[in-house]
Amino acid sequence: MADNTLRLGIPKGSLQDSTVQLFAHAGFNIYTSSRSYFPTIDDPEIECTLIRAQEMARYVTDAALDAGLTGQDWIAEHQAATGDTVVDIADLVYSKQSFRKVRWVLAAPEDSKYRTPQDLAGATIATELVRVTEAYFNRLEVPVKVEFSWGATEVKPPLLADAIVEATETGSTLRANRLRIIDTVIESNPQLIANTVALEDEWKRTKIENIALLLRAAMEAQGRVGLMLNARRADLDTVVGLLPALHRPTVAALSDEGWVSVTTIIEESSVRELIPKLKAARAEGIVEYPLNKIVL
Repeated sequence: MADNTLRLGIPKGSLQDSTVQLFAHAGFNIYTSSRSYFPTIDDPEIECTLIRAQEMARYVTDAALDAGLTGQDWIAEHQAATGDTVVDIADLVYSKQSFRKVRWVLAAPEDSKYRTPQDLAGATIATELVRVTEAYFNRLEVPVKVEFSWGATEVKPPLLADAIVEATETGSTLRANRLRIIDTVIESNPQLIANTVALEDEWKRTKIENIALLLRAAMEAQGRVGLMLNARRADLDTVVGLLPALHRPTVAALSDEGWVSVTTIIEESSVRELIPKLKAARAEGIVEYPLNKIVL
């Protein structure tokens, strides 16, 4: 392997598609195949490997990978199990369904006697996040038995467990299984992580930092669009007053001294209400355009 190659772990499973999508917005096209654990990427300096998010911190810590993306939950689980640490490079709030944090919640059957974590003293808790769950109950000084769950955790109460700790974005699966959320154990979102060996290499450190810069820029652009329009100078204050800008809109003179061009960045969700208002304020030549990256 050439020295100037970055070994990058891409999370396999629920985060895979959203991670590939985020990299595409950042300018990296990753091509996956159901038959291969080694996706191709249109950057000859990066070598990708698909790794389960649960194992990513381990392989980054062991320097089998230089860097990778995984959740704070699995980083915490790895650190609780081994004491090893990784270096957090970038905090990236995205998930399999939405661009928001995932919660690992303590949940019990709706018709059960369990209303607080303390009510679960002596109970059996099923979860995939064993070490973090044990640490949670230890902090509360509540004695419980925590069992590893291989999946389908929501169906285990009340026959196979008294309660569960499970990841949720919307809570819909828990409600469908007649489970009530008691408390949040940990919040999690993906992190770009690296190991100290890679960061001591100047080339790899720069490459990782550049990837982080572009991923953050792609995150900043998520849900935002650019807007350009022309306005009469006499109407400028009214038009600018309608614009919720990232900072302040850019105003540039046009060849006609009575007119200016206005450029800004806004939330995409506000466009449908904003454009009619801008038109009513006599703005013309209104153009909305997509954004891939915003570098702050």
